[in-house]
Amino acid sequence: MDYKNLFNLTGKYALVIGAGSGIGREAALGLAAFGATVACADVSPKPLESLMQEMGNTATTHSVDLTQQQSVNDLISGLPKLDILVCTPSVNVRKRLLEYTEEDFDKVVSLNLKGSFFAMQAAGKRMSEQGSGSIILFSSIRAQVVEPGQGVYAATKSGTLQMVRALAAELGERNVRVNAVAPGVVETPLTAQIKNNPEWYNAYATKSALGRWAQPSEMVGAVVYLSSNAASFVTGTLMLVDGGWTAIDGRFTPPL
Repeated sequence: MDYKNLFNLTGKYALVIGAGSGIGREAALGLAAFGATVACADVSPKPLESLMQEMGNTATTHSVDLTQQQSVNDLISGLPKLDILVCTPSVNVRKRLLEYTEEDFDKVVSLNLKGSFFAMQAAGKRMSEQGSGSIILFSSIRAQVVEPGQGVYAATKSGTLQMVRALAAELGERNVRVNAVAPGVVETPLTAQIKNNPEWYNAYATKSALGRWAQPSEMVGAVVYLSSNAASFVTGTLMLVDGGWTAIDGRFTPPL
């Protein structure tokens, strides 16, 4: 075993959906840094322009509407090959359940759950045919713990996790691995509402064992690991990258 090359992704072709910002952008940069050729996709090509300036010839850009199955199928079928899928997009409508409208519900479920399904199904078919691949979906700590105003979002993240586990069981015999990453609180456009409220922002920071928010770049290690041969026997897992949020109570530090 050549352990020095466990994380080497040279020759691998990766698709990152949601590469225009936040975690997706950093994932694309990280995969390219380890040698992968990266197809960067987002609902609009505009946010990808600056990313291409950084990545150069190691990347291509694509438009995709994750809520439309045909758009996802066309993207994935049109790639020269597919070794790695990373799917990051999410939306959240922070309201208590009794205040949720049908429009709110459909908005969150359509992107977070149905979109994840479209991506993993299309990638799973492609990888199953070639007999190898790694699918990485982004879940959340909300798949395990919840708070007021996060009910529907949490349901979609739990649903994503269960689909990941099911697909891992179904595609294991085809040498296709399927895993989920569960970030804690990360400074991305999705959490801008919280950052704009100092009390809310600070409360989240002090909840984790590390006592701070994460940066999108801190999710890259998990993505590269799950994409690489270092994770060749890892499938059906939820990898927590949450600063210890789910490991500790966090409400009170006893005066010991």
